[in-house]
Amino acid sequence: MTVKLVVLYTQPDDPDVFEHHYAGTHMPMVRRIPGLQRAESGRFIAEADGGEAIFYRTASLYFADRAALDHALATQEAQAAAADYEKIAPPGSRMLVEDVDA
Repeated sequence: MTVKLVVLYTQPDDPDVFEHHYAGTHMPMVRRIPGLQRAESGRFIAEADGGEAIFYRTASLYFADRAALDHALATQEAQAAAADYEKIAPPGSRMLVEDVDA
């Protein structure tokens, strides 16, 4: 079953600085993670439920299954991307693992 690592970024203090680093440094690091089947990312533009704008951006990283994700996370490439995440992620940002239904 496909597994997805979902990253939710909260609002950065300086969106321009965040975006520059995210697009130019972070995502190229992420795309080098072994076993990564697909990566997609997007910025939230509205809160359809009318709630508070807590999250700013999301990323979804797809892997064949949980074993492939666990193997990937143990690699040097993923550890470098995780260290960069710790550096750029605003407080309250989250990383979640999701089983994809379809």
